[in-house]
Amino acid sequence: MKALIICFLFPITLISQELNCKVSVNYSSIPSPNKEMFNSMRQSIYEFMNNTSWTNDMFENEERIDCTILIRLNQQLSTDEYSGSISVQSSRPVFKTLYNSPILNIFDDQFRFRYVEFQTLEFNESTHLSNLTSVLAYYAYLIIGMDYDTFSANGGDAFFKKAEKIVSNAQNDNNATGWKSFEGLDNRYWLIENLLSTDFEVMRDFYYQYHREGLDNFTEKPDFVREYIAESILALRTGWNQRQRGYLFQIFFDTKTDEIVNIFSQGNIMQGDELVNLLSEMSPNDIEKWKKILSAQ
Repeated sequence: MKALIICFLFPITLISQELNCKVSVNYSSIPSPNKEMFNSMRQSIYEFMNNTSWTNDMFENEERIDCTILIRLNQQLSTDEYSGSISVQSSRPVFKTLYNSPILNIFDDQFRFRYVEFQTLEFNESTHLSNLTSVLAYYAYLIIGMDYDTFSANGGDAFFKKAEKIVSNAQNDNNATGWKSFEGLDNRYWLIENLLSTDFEVMRDFYYQYHREGLDNFTEKPDFVREYIAESILALRTGWNQRQRGYLFQIFFDTKTDEIVNIFSQGNIMQGDELVNLLSEMSPNDIEKWKKILSAQ
């Protein structure tokens, strides 16, 4: 009876929506914009991301994955067609802290789609219905897959494979870019290829080691965790030597550079010089930031 009463008092403790997604649409580059239409676009995207059940798992409300989507429209190509960019960010909480660790920080400027005011966005895993919903669903699965990878080793596999299916379905759309291998080395095709490639197994393992075995234990044993994360980063050399131009590495450093510097600027590590040398090799644009690690040693 007690269990029944608890269920009665809290009938919706668990939900099937996985994302807590904030959505913004910037249309400042569009001449004489129809503000109501763009507000409708933002609301449609918000509902699509937050109300769709992307997995079969049940989440408590506070377990939903925090993420943001910023769509910046550069051109209105026709009455209902637009081109621009989409920025995607996500984070996950660190155990026993109030800190959220960034997991994704992606800027995608190959974004062209159609939208009609008050349009209901529809998605089908088996076919490419529209570039708008395919791109949004791709990033939804990517957000979830990356989040799952940080809580269990290779936990995101099923969702990366769903994203891979979206890539395959979208390649026949001649008006859509970012889905094909020959359209550049830093697009949706290559990101999911990297995530599912054996060349990047060490990187996939690293996401789990860094977050679940590392950051989640930081408050209890910070010195040990610094050394552990340093060793885990040094182990990335294997993957780096195989695929130095891998888009996944770029995404990682776009997302994690400041956090890594902060971790190692708070205490000494045994392999400081070796770590900074590798980080400088892998992400030379951030070399001035990496030097801050040495100044703390």
